[in-house]
Amino acid sequence: MSPRAFRVLTHGRPSEVAEGLERLGRAAGELDIELRFDHEETRKHGLTARPGVAVDADGDDGVELAFVLGGDGTILRALRRFSGTEVAVLAVNFGEVGFLATLEADRVEEAVRRACAGDFELMRLPGLLVEGAQAGRDLALNDVSFHRRAGKRVAELSYSLDETEVGSVRCDGLVVSTPAGSTGYNLANGGPVLAWGVEGFVVSFIAPHALTARPLVAAPADLVTVYNRSRCAVDVSLDGRLVGELAPGGESRARFVHDAGLLAQLPGSSFYRRLREKFGELSR
Repeated sequence: MSPRAFRVLTHGRPSEVAEGLERLGRAAGELDIELRFDHEETRKHGLTARPGVAVDADGDDGVELAFVLGGDGTILRALRRFSGTEVAVLAVNFGEVGFLATLEADRVEEAVRRACAGDFELMRLPGLLVEGAQAGRDLALNDVSFHRRAGKRVAELSYSLDETEVGSVRCDGLVVSTPAGSTGYNLANGGPVLAWGVEGFVVSFIAPHALTARPLVAAPADLVTVYNRSRCAVDVSLDGRLVGELAPGGESRARFVHDAGLLAQLPGSSFYRRLREKFGELSR
């Protein structure tokens, strides 16, 4: 019988996860698991094949679970990679905040044991299907953001919901966030936090030059369209990665998507406890 296969993904600072990988390898060896590393991960860590470790293994056929050693950016990359499948992402936080992580870095062995025993709960995360920018058509699990370029004039952006214009201001940018992403860029903009399980998304301006610009929570069936009224193109980022631009006079659309990602969490995990631990109490 073949061993159970876990895909391993790590962040871009190999030295910071080296010890974690060693501990992961030892724990996996005791539990008869095959850890699969694609070409990028193999090269990044200088890995060689050995029992329980498959290198240059790019295909995901037969992968049961994605094991992440990294922060929220790496977790989001894994969620996008396995979107539309039943492969869950179980993450150990080797990043800064790690809001989406299941466990902290000192609990790697526990994470492997729980993964093998199926001792976790699955949370289905919504996403945003974004189209119309130069990036083409893509999926965001956290947010899609539109930014004025460094050294350029303030942007003029507007957005509509179901073809009704709701906001139009001069600003540094605009962010459309999922509930999972509402604790990121949206939170920094003063936008509302959406608890996991809420169906809908939030639109917030970045540094608006107006007294009346307010964040707005939209329903899941709403179509949001962002318009670039500026004289210059603005950059478009999905989940914090630059993917293209929105030309002057251009527009980009985003739709709420159910079940875009599958995240493994400890049984009984509380969103509100996580919010307090990661960001501190909201008021004193």
